[in-house]
Amino acid sequence: MIDRAHGRVANRNPFEFTDAAEVERAFAGLRSLDPAEWAAAFGAVATEHAERARAAEGRGDPATAKTEWLAAYNFERVARYPAPSSPAKAAAYARERAHYANAARFFDPPVEIVRIPFRGRPGEGAEVVAHLRVPRGRARPPLVMHWGGIDSYKEDRRVEPYLERGLAVLALDMPGAGEAPLRGSLDAERLWDPVFDWAVGRGDVDGTRVAIVGGSTGGYWATKLAHTHRERIRAAVNHGGPVHEAFTERWIERSQRGDYPFELVETLAWAFGLGGPEEYVAFAPRLSLLEQGLLDRPCAALLCVNGVDDTVFPIADHELLLRHGEPKAARFFPGGHMGNTPQTTPTIVGWVDRELRR
Repeated sequence: MIDRAHGRVANRNPFEFTDAAEVERAFAGLRSLDPAEWAAAFGAVATEHAERARAAEGRGDPATAKTEWLAAYNFERVARYPAPSSPAKAAAYARERAHYANAARFFDPPVEIVRIPFRGRPGEGAEVVAHLRVPRGRARPPLVMHWGGIDSYKEDRRVEPYLERGLAVLALDMPGAGEAPLRGSLDAERLWDPVFDWAVGRGDVDGTRVAIVGGSTGGYWATKLAHTHRERIRAAVNHGGPVHEAFTERWIERSQRGDYPFELVETLAWAFGLGGPEEYVAFAPRLSLLEQGLLDRPCAALLCVNGVDDTVFPIADHELLLRHGEPKAARFFPGGHMGNTPQTTPTIVGWVDRELRR
């Protein structure tokens, strides 16, 4: 498996924002994907960048400080990848958040860390932590809520294309990811109830014009919310997420031989609060939005985007969405998971912008 992970270094998740030579240096000392060993190898590179960032701040060089804090954050992101499911990776995620916060001091427009009260069940957290960025010079712009999947968190959202179009962005974590107050479950979409309420009460964004964008596993929640909370949103995007077939035992077994180089099913199980792959295989069919009876219900405007050769979640799930319920928009791209091409993000951002300005 270490060879599969090493094979992703060429500008692929989670290495797309790291220096290849530094990644190779970290890999040179690795003998396995043991969580502590992995976190230590990449965390050491992050520490070097953090030290250079502090030195740059000390000499009054904000541009270099920002670059180095971002590099430190990106290497701690690799260190905790795919999820902070061990003590070493949990510590790496804490450092990742700290380095991101240091880098964010230099962002324009700035990042506001918002803490939205969450009234959950026993054992769940008390708040939704999110990052808000509002474009300068725009009075109450529409709001895009953006989240990733089991391995890509709010700190990792690349929101600049939305900001450039005058849209505000709230980056948050899906259930079972990052700092989310609850794990995934059959009704974990309740995470968003206080978030939608918060948006309506916020004075500097238009909480009545909201789009949601979910990437990878996060696309599942975007699709579900498009059906269960359609009155709260103008548009939704499922970018590479599962719907039905992905939760079958045959697909789960097949995905283990696909392109994902880390512990895919183990990480899915962790995100849904389950004990391991066997529990996930038994539980997953209940997550099917088809079996839950949602797909033929009215839904918000929904864009389906993925790669036609995705081995993580099947393109058949997006085709299924097109065969049920109200008409939807779709754009399928060449390649694997999420269909990442130079045209993919502009396609999504342009569609969201148009829907929010109708």
